[in-house]
Amino acid sequence: MSDSDSFIEEVSEELRRERLFKAMRRYGWIAVLAVLLLVGATTYFEWRKSQETAAAQALGDSVLAALNEEDSAARVTALNAIEAPEGSAAAVISLLAAGESYEDNPAEAAEKLLKLADDPSVPQAYRQIAVLKAVTIPEAGLSVDDRRARLENLIPGGGLARLLAQEQLAFLLIEEGQVDQAIAAFNEIGLDAEATPSLRQRTTQVIVALGSEPDFDPLGSPGAEGDAAESDGQAN
Repeated sequence: MSDSDSFIEEVSEELRRERLFKAMRRYGWIAVLAVLLLVGATTYFEWRKSQETAAAQALGDSVLAALNEEDSAARVTALNAIEAPEGSAAAVISLLAAGESYEDNPAEAAEKLLKLADDPSVPQAYRQIAVLKAVTIPEAGLSVDDRRARLENLIPGGGLARLLAQEQLAFLLIEEGQVDQAIAAFNEIGLDAEATPSLRQRTTQVIVALGSEPDFDPLGSPGAEGDAAESDGQAN
């Protein structure tokens, strides 16, 4: 490399360095700001997370303290005094309060549960639980037609709530003296593919108590007897 080429290269390198320094002086504050924003955002999210954790712990401590009160009236008062955020936390506290008060004031407990069930801001699962609890409270003041209408509204939702609603509807048939229809309804529950073992066992006990025998195997999977009969028919 000649001296002229070396000189040109050194000048070019110096020009590039000068341009870099100018760019850093002009735009360097953007990089600094980006770093500050990143650090600030991370700090804020960590602070918010710690605040939410502390709030959840405080809420849990308040609920435990309320449930440790000596009598049900004091527990209900303490639970009602808890300020919980709307949504799942408030729904759980309302369910607990209703559960503590239904023995002393079943009508008021049912009213609170149905109010919770009719609140569209409450998650659906808790609304379904509220209905199932309300219709099973003795002396709640709910007519058979009211309970049936509430339970029938749970069936389209599917899942376990559907089967539990069908179970309560079957009990309403017994209450009305329609024993044969009730046995058929309980058998339908026991044959349902989504029925849990505990639900099939409970259903079996009711059918036997009503003087009949289940159309399903309480210890097997739903439809097991039907599958066995089909296999025998094919073998013959």
